[in-house]
Parts: sequence; structure tokens; C-alpha cells
Amino acid sequence: MKVSELMKREMPFSDLKVAVFVDMQNIYYGAKNTLKKKVDFEKLLEIGVRGRTLWRAIVYLIDLDRVNQESFIHVLKSIGYEVKIKEPKKFYNWDRIEYKADWDMGIAIDAIALTDAGKVDVVVLMSGDGDFVDLVNFLKAKGIKVEVISFRSITAKELINAANEYIDLEEVADYIVLEGE
Repeated sequence: MKVSELMKREMPFSDLKVAVFVDMQNIYYGAKNTLKKKVDFEKLLEIGVRGRTLWRAIVYLIDLDRVNQESFIHVLKSIGYEVKIKEPKKFYNWDRIEYKADWDMGIAIDAIALTDAGKVDVVVLMSGDGDFVDLVNFLKAKGIKVEVISFRSITAKELINAANEYIDLEEVADYIVLEGE
């Protein structure tokens, strides 16, 4: 699929309001493992919005120990993303400490809240996590168009099937990778 064709598809629907929800861990590690490169999040947002009206774009980050994400967060905000950060929870498993952190519930709550408020017509979910199938089905039952954008090789087939539209980032890899990467 060519990016130009993808962008033109939504032009007649430019009055639709779009909310973009980015599961950062899924997209970041998907790009790292699939493309062996970093993603240009400005171009990723362009693909999510595709000429329609952006109502809100939210990125969900995990606060990683010993990783300074301040400049990355600044870049995301300058592009137009709202950034939400969660501290991982610590669990003691016999003789070792394990960490768990995901944003599944936070993303679901935000998506439902925005659609319940009548603020958006289209939800763009950037994640391949199959845990979102119930959210996608719920939003579709309310008449919301749901688009899933992710790396097919790490995306649950059920999520792809549940979405009204699916965009495989591997097909637009040349467009979304950071130059020099």
C-alpha cells in the first residue's frame, strides 16, 4: 500500500473527528523488533488522522527506571500528543522482583469517555494487543468507527478482525521510520 493512497482514502470524510490512542510500548517495541528502526511519531500521527479533524491524540508511556524520557516526551508534546505516564507496579515473586505496567484499562476508559461525550466519530487504536478486542467491539456497537494501526506480525488476529479498518505499519515502513535510523 502506498502512503499517498492511504491518505487520500479519508479526504471525503475530513469533517470526522478522530481520537488517536497510542500504546507506546507496543508500537515502540514493534518497530524495534519488526523494522529494527525507530518510528517517526509525527508521521505516525499523520497516518492516524489522514486529513480528518484531530480531536485528541494520547500516548501512553511507562516510566522506565534509569531511562531519561524527558526529551522524547517533549518531542511528542510538540507534535501534538498528550502524554500520560504510569509507574510500573512492583511484585515480589519468590526470590526476585517483577514489574508490571500496562495501560489497557487507561486506554479503554479514555476511549469510552471520549465517545460517550460525543467528542469523536473515529477511534484510532495504535496497538496490536488482543486485550483490546472487547473495547473495539463495544465502540463499534455504539456506532464509532474503530481503526487499528499496528505491526501485523505482532498483532492479534482477533483485533485485526474486530476493527472496521486495519493498517499494517510494515506496509508503510519507509514512510514512518526516522531518517538516519
